[in-house]
Amino acid sequence: MEQKKTMQDLQDEVNQYISQFKEGYFSPLAMLARMTEELGELSREVNHFYGEKPKKTTEKENTVEEELGDLLFVIICFANSLNIDLEKAHDIVMHKFKTRDKDRWTKIDEEKKGE
Repeated sequence: MEQKKTMQDLQDEVNQYISQFKEGYFSPLAMLARMTEELGELSREVNHFYGEKPKKTTEKENTVEEELGDLLFVIICFANSLNIDLEKAHDIVMHKFKTRDKDRWTKIDEEKKGE
């Protein structure tokens, strides 16, 4: 059974891949443009599968999974280029959600109590 990769594993794997090229990571502004491009491609796929805009017969068949993977790759590149630990960034965001936003949404357990 294959062991799951941690976020650090993903960041290291992307860094090893990018490090083999003289060009290295793109600038932050170029990276943001790449991220926007990939988000647009993801949006297009979601619209094709779940929205009202079917694909043209001439369009390549991509998947939401593939487009999410492309977006994740660019996010990891962006983080690596700025020396950001994505596990730490995730922990900061989760702490914020668990404190500032803890009562923002109706919890499933609370909803059942009211029935």
